Amino acid sequence: MRGSFVRRLGAVLVAVALPLALVGTAGAATSPSTKKLASATLNGSGSSFQYGFDQVVIGGFKQAQHAVTINYQPTGSGAGRTDFVNGVTDWGGTDAPYKASDTQPPAKFFYFPTVVAPITVSYNLPGVGSLRLSGDTIAKIFSKQITSWDDAAIKADNPKAKLPSTAITVVHRSDSSGTTANFTSFLVKAAPTSWTLGTGSTVSWPADTVGAAQNTGVASQVKSTEGAIGYVDFSDANASDLAYAAVKNADGKFIKPSLVGASAAASSATVNADLTYDPIYTSGAAAYPITSPTWILAYQTQKDANKGNALVGFLNYIYNQGQQLATSVDYAPIPKSLLKQAKAPVKTIVVPAS
Repeated sequence: MRGSFVRRLGAVLVAVALPLALVGTAGAATSPSTKKLASATLNGSGSSFQYGFDQVVIGGFKQAQHAVTINYQPTGSGAGRTDFVNGVTDWGGTDAPYKASDTQPPAKFFYFPTVVAPITVSYNLPGVGSLRLSGDTIAKIFSKQITSWDDAAIKADNPKAKLPSTAITVVHRSDSSGTTANFTSFLVKAAPTSWTLGTGSTVSWPADTVGAAQNTGVASQVKSTEGAIGYVDFSDANASDLAYAAVKNADGKFIKPSLVGASAAASSATVNADLTYDPIYTSGAAAYPITSPTWILAYQTQKDANKGNALVGFLNYIYNQGQQLATSVDYAPIPKSLLKQAKAPVKTIVVPAS
């Protein structure tokens, strides 16, 4: 997507300047930029939701640490968790924790939270500039109980809108996806009676729906199909200039996706001991109800000195300069209380002597 590329390229240029400007500033926050690391290559894969943020922090970190190369493939959270377990990658990206039934990583690892952002309910409906949707209506749309845009339930959510009789095309992720897990988690919570397809990184969608890989794939399908609706991360929805609905939250307020709303949701969530947390459908009048967390997966004990030091440096960069860069690519920094908790395990990563 050209719009996505141009916007993120601009953000990377901002990232290039920021760490250089911070060199020499007092405090531990500058240490990842000033201590030069040995040559290393870190390979990661997983969440496409976090990809926009990953691009900007990888670009900024590279400017500060020229000898380190960090690669990341946005293959989806499910693939990222699997690659990490199987030793295919040095680090993983995921928007959903491992389930008890999943194959677990073979050694102690950490969930490092990085940013939060809305999952939008994006649509393509010419002439309808704004839309409000309750959880129950969204559940019925995505399970094909509602098939046209002038359905009575959509009209009830939007009494003043002029809704066409256009058929609804439902677009969803075809790959194993943390965005799917969080979107369907919202439907389970907000519409437990109407939503019967369950929740997870994959679900069994109705046969007459359209699947697409990665958030960018869903965005592209919605963009090119009149009458389409799909769930897309905030960054890619904005990059594709998609329209998205205000969604009814747990307090009964219709909230449009925003970083302020995502921050409000994250601040209301309970953080577990392993730093997993669930900001979906949290309470609060300002909370956007489909707010996704995302994490980096990393082992506590590293096997290679140069890679281990590079990983520690990258995580420190994310938790210092990286948090300042989040909004430039449509993500919100994690809450300050969670940031303090997240920094602590970075110090416990064991790196062998070089």
